[in-house]
Amino acid sequence: MSFKENLLKKIQIDKMAENLLGSIGPPGATRRVDQGIMRRFLEACSYPVRKERDLELYILSGDIKMGRFLVLDNDLAIYKTSVKDILIRKSPTIKEMISIRNAVKILRDSDVVISKKAESVKTIRKECIGKLDLSFDRSDLDTIAKDGVAALERKDRDGVLESLSLFAELLEYTIAPRIFQISNHHVFGLLTKEENGRTFFGPIVIYGLINNQLKLVEEPMGSFDKEKIEFLNQVAIGKEKASGDGPDVFRYLKEMVLRKEL
Repeated sequence: MSFKENLLKKIQIDKMAENLLGSIGPPGATRRVDQGIMRRFLEACSYPVRKERDLELYILSGDIKMGRFLVLDNDLAIYKTSVKDILIRKSPTIKEMISIRNAVKILRDSDVVISKKAESVKTIRKECIGKLDLSFDRSDLDTIAKDGVAALERKDRDGVLESLSLFAELLEYTIAPRIFQISNHHVFGLLTKEENGRTFFGPIVIYGLINNQLKLVEEPMGSFDKEKIEFLNQVAIGKEKASGDGPDVFRYLKEMVLRKEL
């Protein structure tokens, strides 16, 4: 796959992982895991699935005799053992339950469980992203910028947002905190928190979801600075001059990545 495709896949994986972690909740929470999202997450990572008895097992590594397997249920446990051993512990037959040795296995699985719930999701995310080739050069950035400019010119909102999301990922830009958000606009930028607790946001990119206007405010501003926040809103509606607009914003983002990475 191309760099752009791999980066889009990374964004997709991160988003699904965050949704899963949100559905699991903090340690000790009793929420039900969204198995539908987890299944799509595992499928996006191309892990083979094996159906045994009433279990859905995803093969992370190894083979049925010895490997790492995730059991898709509310525990999301990753086991390091054999498929046969997992079946005895998780879905035993009556004959298997009669054995004292098996009874001990059924009651205690700490000897073969590597992780559960949130830690399992984090492991899958790390391994899945690790399989992607995320190396790039100037030509890859040129492609993303050109695609963004072309989408802007044809008023393709989804295309513009896709290119912006790719640059945001590369620059570690985030969606604007609530105080910087603007109605009917996609606002994102670099968020910085100082030791004294003050928050600064910028450079800031503003994309009008209705008017298809793309603008840049380069100077960072504090969450405490009401005048600058008002200035940001005036830029969005065209009453104040932006640091850059239109295709120039994509060129700026490309140069920022080059300055940061290459």
